[in-house]
Amino acid sequence: MDAGREQWIVAIFALVAGFTLVVSASPVHIYGGDFNLRIPADPNNTNTTKGWMDDAIIEISDHFPIADLDVGVSLTHSKVFDLQLYLQSPTGTRLCLNMYNFDEYFNGENYTLTVFDDEAELSIEQGQPPFTGRFRPEPGNLLSIFDGLDAYGSWRLQIYDAYFADSGTLDRFELIITIPEPTTALLLALGVVLMHLRKSCLGISCI
Repeated sequence: MDAGREQWIVAIFALVAGFTLVVSASPVHIYGGDFNLRIPADPNNTNTTKGWMDDAIIEISDHFPIADLDVGVSLTHSKVFDLQLYLQSPTGTRLCLNMYNFDEYFNGENYTLTVFDDEAELSIEQGQPPFTGRFRPEPGNLLSIFDGLDAYGSWRLQIYDAYFADSGTLDRFELIITIPEPTTALLLALGVVLMHLRKSCLGISCI
């Protein structure tokens, strides 16, 4: 085989391997931050301790498809068994991240640096307060429902406190979004390599 031809073939394989590594390392963007919302909301100062929190809203001003979505939450609450957490997309798609039955009752406070992640090893039902780390949402309610959607718009975390006598505060809410890496650069680069290969093979029996 011609030495020049061998060099170009090696170059193509190296380029493909290199771009494969780049494509697999898709960029991750984090939106959100600190909040200070009472759980439940008490706009009339009635000291009620059952009901909805005011929505925590994250505005995303960019248009891009979602490859993977994780949700970060930190909140203080004296009995988190009482809480139901929902994520709502800009299009109105709504997902329950956690909910417990009476036979699953437990005592405990707070969600501290909790990340809801479809790929986590443990379900949120298998965790214990303050749920520090990564947990899958409630079974049957995976965040993959949002995969492929345009991230643009208002995302809402909605929290319902189902019982009296306990209250708390949402401290932090984040959306951790993986964006698919475009393959356009790979195709263009391969096109350039093949063009040079073709030129180098003129007058020679090449592939």
